[in-house]
Amino acid sequence: MLKKIVLLLCIGLASCSGVEVQTYQQATPALDLRQFFEGKVEAWGMFQKRSGEVVRRFYVDIHGYSEGENLILDESFTYDDGSTQKRVWTLTPTGDGKWRGTAGDVVGEALGEVSGNTFRWRYVLSLPVDGKVYDVHLDDWMYLIDENTMANRSFMTKFGFEVGQITLFFRKQP
Repeated sequence: MLKKIVLLLCIGLASCSGVEVQTYQQATPALDLRQFFEGKVEAWGMFQKRSGEVVRRFYVDIHGYSEGENLILDESFTYDDGSTQKRVWTLTPTGDGKWRGTAGDVVGEALGEVSGNTFRWRYVLSLPVDGKVYDVHLDDWMYLIDENTMANRSFMTKFGFEVGQITLFFRKQP
């Protein structure tokens, strides 16, 4: 019993630590989410197991546009095995650099915040794996490198334990 309590305390403490998005409030260039994603954006990435093994690589073609106050991101994924996937995000600004969003395979609402050159985006994704669907938590950290380039690190967890990471690079097209 004592071991279980200690384990739960360690998990709780680990989830409370970490960097906050406001750490980057002075970082430049300043990220304007709408400006970066409107138009055509291409992205390349990979998924790694928690061991570090790369198990999936992918390319994403993104078409971003405004619809009223919403920013729509129409994403088309092509994976290294030839399979494809589509995701359409609807992002809505809520003030003070904060955003909320929805997509067909996202459980509930995604919540995000921009500070300086950084966007932190958290959500639960319904992820199909080998004929089953798992709800996993994603904690995305996007960093604007220059006006046309963004790097993204995503941490994927299930029951508070890391199951993998996603590394992704975005390039805004002319």
